[in-house]
Amino acid sequence: MASGLESYVNHTVSIVTSDGRNFVGTLKGFDQTINLILDDSHERVYSMTQGVEQVVLGLHIIRGDNVAIIGEMDDAIDSRLDLSSLRAEPLNSVTH
Repeated sequence: MASGLESYVNHTVSIVTSDGRNFVGTLKGFDQTINLILDDSHERVYSMTQGVEQVVLGLHIIRGDNVAIIGEMDDAIDSRLDLSSLRAEPLNSVTH
């Protein structure tokens, strides 16, 4: 998996962690255990009653053993989304 991440470096990525959190930021680096370094990052907190809250984090490290999924984001499409009008149930934690 690590070799596949090389193409994501310096691109905007979305990461879903095993505890159901969603982080968005610029992937700056990673190591052999998939620890991730994000810059200009924020957490997107979803709710059924209000829009998506974006909690600014800046430089952020995510432990590799907590990464459930990672994908590259299309900045043009993401910038057109009205996050204040989106409603969604928060994700549950991954159960093994």
